[in-house]
Amino acid sequence: MNETLAQQLKYLRLTGLLSRWDEHLKAAAQSNLSHARFLTHVIEEEYRLKCEAVLQQRLKLAKIPEKWVMETFPFERQPKLNQKKILALYDCMAFLREKQNIIWLGGTGCGKTGLATSFLIQAIRQGARGRYVLFTDLLNELHRSQADRSQNRVIRHYFKYDLLLIDEIGYSEAEPSQVGLFFTLLQKRHKHRSTLITSNLGFSEWASFLKNPHLTAALIDRLTESSHVFNMRECVTLRPKMAAEP
Repeated sequence: MNETLAQQLKYLRLTGLLSRWDEHLKAAAQSNLSHARFLTHVIEEEYRLKCEAVLQQRLKLAKIPEKWVMETFPFERQPKLNQKKILALYDCMAFLREKQNIIWLGGTGCGKTGLATSFLIQAIRQGARGRYVLFTDLLNELHRSQADRSQNRVIRHYFKYDLLLIDEIGYSEAEPSQVGLFFTLLQKRHKHRSTLITSNLGFSEWASFLKNPHLTAALIDRLTESSHVFNMRECVTLRPKMAAEP
């Protein structure tokens, strides 16, 4: 390939075609395809590479710590979990179009984060803007935003995501100001965006870490109005236990 053509491909951002130019030429020489069919093949391959690059960038921006997928979730070890309902939601993603939430409540290690992450990744694969955030990290960010008065900017940032996964609600206590901002965020997302939530505590225990009975009640009321709730309190832990020492 001459330098002029290489520069043109770079300018057009056809990096896949640039990197595989010699491979395409070799395939063209060995192929019995018509010129039109071969050009179609090259364009389809470039499109596939572009889509994959965009997907990987979206997954990177989502800040997902572990890329759990539904295909590897051990439903056979959680017989008390409604597998049929979970897969129905996962396969059609109607909850995303209808701006509904999904909430998983259960003990540590029972698979809540794995399921929620699977939904988030699937939504991103289908073109949604998604983001993962630990509840503790979200509270800290909201708290810091008060110091420089950037609360509105932070709330707008988290509002923009089509699907927001807030993981491990209940592991950290919140200050009154943080609770107010957290409520504002979820209030803005209510019926406008979908949110995935995991919590180790049942709704009746949320007041213990939110420390505001009135806001807690209002928050739960809005969340459950348009949410699918999975109670995993009776599910077993999936984490391997260390063998007892002799």
